[in-house]
Formats: sequence, C-alpha cells, structure tokens
Amino acid sequence: MSDRKIRVLFVCVENSNRSQMAQAFAAMYGGDRVEALSAGSRPSGKVNPKAVAALAELGYDLTSHASKSVSDFNGTEIDAAVTMGCGDACPLVKAARRYDWQIPDPREMPPEEFRKVRDLIGAKVRALLEELGASPS
Repeated sequence: MSDRKIRVLFVCVENSNRSQMAQAFAAMYGGDRVEALSAGSRPSGKVNPKAVAALAELGYDLTSHASKSVSDFNGTEIDAAVTMGCGDACPLVKAARRYDWQIPDPREMPPEEFRKVRDLIGAKVRALLEELGASPS
C-alpha cells in the first residue's frame, strides 16, 4: 500500500460554501490519508460566514480557509474531483475519478436548511472516502 495521500478536489461555483465544507469534512474524516482541496469556477474571494459557523458547530475552524480558483489547480495530479453545480468550468479539472454531486447552494438558506446541506455533504464525503480506500476515522 502506498504512503501517498489521496488528493481530492471539491469544486463549486464560489468556493465559499459547499466545496469549503466538503474540504473540511475530508480533512476531518480522512486525516493523514487525504489531501483535501477546494476551488471555485468563479470564486467569491471569501468563505461564507454561515459555512464558518456551521462547521464551527462541529469543531472545525474554517476561518483559515480561502476562496480559490479552479485554475489554481491546473496541472495538479488529482485522484478524485467532485463537482457541485459549477457548470461548464468544472470539466477543466483533470482527475483519475470524477463525481458530480447535485447539492443545492445553501448560501441564502436559513440556518436549519444550511445545516441539512452541511450534513448531506458530510455524509457524501464519508462515503467517498470509503470508496477511495481512505476510510473515515
């Protein structure tokens, strides 16, 4: 078995909600087995305070995260790319495996609905890591 981390890139439009939360869950569940990354097709330049608060409830600090462009990862070897509603820009990501999760953008949702999206992302990340052989801790 290789000691190389499994590199997973999560991509959405703004890289301020869904992909940021997915990156956080991959880091939480994958530990040192996963290199979790996130990006946006049209990055907003900031992480949504609602996402920061939603992950803080689970003990994860998103304040150190930054909104990045998918172009920042051109040429980066990606084991799995997960797209979440970023349209035509997402196919630019080259990856050994590709997934498209139909997850609504929670940006304008009230806290209860935002948490449901957060929890859906967490469950999907956990299942993905199991599939990739980086079983959640």
